[in-house]
Amino acid sequence: CVENGARIAKAGEFTQRAFLNGKLDLTQAEAVADIIASNSQKAKQIALSQLRGGFANQLQYLREELINFAALIELELDFSEEDVEFVDRKSLQQNILSIQKEVEPLLHSFKIGNAIKNGIPVAIVGKPNSGKSTLLNALLNEDRAIVSAIAGTTRDTIEDTIQLDGVNFRFIDTAGLRHTNDEIEKIGVEKAKQKISEAQIVLLVVDISEKVENIILQYTSLELRADQNCIIVLNKIDAISSCNGYDIEEAVATLTKVNTLAISAKNKLRVDKLVKQIITTSSIDKITNEGTIITNARHYNELNNALQSLQEISNGLANNLS
Repeated sequence: CVENGARIAKAGEFTQRAFLNGKLDLTQAEAVADIIASNSQKAKQIALSQLRGGFANQLQYLREELINFAALIELELDFSEEDVEFVDRKSLQQNILSIQKEVEPLLHSFKIGNAIKNGIPVAIVGKPNSGKSTLLNALLNEDRAIVSAIAGTTRDTIEDTIQLDGVNFRFIDTAGLRHTNDEIEKIGVEKAKQKISEAQIVLLVVDISEKVENIILQYTSLELRADQNCIIVLNKIDAISSCNGYDIEEAVATLTKVNTLAISAKNKLRVDKLVKQIITTSSIDKITNEGTIITNARHYNELNNALQSLQEISNGLANNLS
C-alpha cells in the first residue's frame, strides 16, 4: 500500500481525526490515551467509562445548565428598563447551587482517581524489628526488603507496587519509628513520618507480645487524619498460643475501634486475610460504583476554576449586585 502512495498513520492520528470530525470530544480522546497507559484493571475501567461518554454526558448537562443561566441573565439585561422580571434571584441562586453540587463530587473524585491511576499508597509502619520488611516481602511474595534481627536495618523507604483485585497498591516499607541518635536513621524516621502523612492506608505493625496499652499508645502516636484508614497488624502470632493471640486481637480492636488482625508475616499465616482487609479498607469498589471518577489533572484544574467562578456568581447574587 505504501509503495502505491499510501502512508503509515502517525501515532494517535485516528483519535485526532475522530476528535476533529466531532466523533469524540476532548475528554473521550484523552480517555484513549488513558486506556493505553492504564496499568491496572480498575484504571482501564474508568478510562473505558470516559471513552463511552460517561464524563462527557455529565459535562454536557452542566454546560446546558450554565447556558440556560446565561440566557436568563441576558434576558434580564435586555428588558431591564421595561420593568419586567423573568426570573428572581432566588431561582438563579438555586440554579447555581445545583450546578455546584454536580461539580464538587467530580472534584473530590480526583483524589481516588489519581490513587487508582498511580497506585493506592499503603505505608507499613511500626517500631524497629516488628516485622515490617518481612510483611512487605510476604505481600509481594518475593524478597524485596532486607530482613535482619538487627533493629534499624531499614533506614530508607522501600516501595513496590502489586495489583490486588484489579487495583494497584503501592506498598511502602519505612524505617522503624523510634528515638535515635544515629543521623542516618533519624533521616529514615523523618521520611517514614512523611510517608505516613501521604498514605491512604497505614499498616501499623506491632509485636503481638507487647502489652495492649503499648500497642494502643503506638496507634495514637501516629496522629492520623480522619481521611486516612489504619489496620493494626499484630505480628508474630506464631510465637505465642493462638488462643491468646486472638484475645489480644479482639482487645485491641475493641479499645481502638480500628480494624485489627493477628498474623505471622514470617510464616505467611493469615496474610491472605490481611490482603482482603486492605482491599475492603480501600473502599475502591464502593467509590468507583458511585459515579464518574476523574483521573486527569487538566480536568481537575478546569473543574476547580469552574467551581471558583460559580462561587463568585453565588456571592454576587447573595450580595444583591445589580
